[in-house]
Amino acid sequence: MSRWEPNARGRLEQAAMELYGERGYEKTTVTEIAGRAGLTERTFFRHYADKREVLFGGSVLLQGLLVDTLAEAPATASPIDAVAAALHAAAAVFDERREQSRQRQKIISANAELQERELVKLDSLAAALAEALRARGVTEPAASLAGEAGVAVFKVAFVRWIGATGEQGMGRFIQEALDELKSVTAGGGA
Repeated sequence: MSRWEPNARGRLEQAAMELYGERGYEKTTVTEIAGRAGLTERTFFRHYADKREVLFGGSVLLQGLLVDTLAEAPATASPIDAVAAALHAAAAVFDERREQSRQRQKIISANAELQERELVKLDSLAAALAEALRARGVTEPAASLAGEAGVAVFKVAFVRWIGATGEQGMGRFIQEALDELKSVTAGGGA
């Protein structure tokens, strides 16, 4: 095997997802993932700290996209509208990975350890959004509330999007969840 392997990270992700789907997360080893990808365990550990991180490796990129987009929102945007702009930017990225997102969520939903990890990642995301809002001059508790609300909108929209049978983009579900949140906080809603 050569020292440099093209697209090693992508191959490892694909192999892991296949094995998690076939055998289950718990029964899949790093050795098997590396072998399926045609790589070594050492290469695996150069890209991922452990087999969980194959499922959560994109969270840093997602957080960066959300925070950067939020920071670029117009200065006149309300906190929730700045968060909404960030969520819509993320939706465009997710639309390119719908089947992978469905498969990933199925694996996470089948494992309590992974569900817990997902909650930790979402909590970190809410904290990052709140910090980005504070950097825009939003005070507390508005910054934290908007960050947490943004993650709640994301979670609700994501579940609806992966469960949808049509080809609707995630942005539609983000907007529906945002509209419903605004209705509920204004005293409306069913």
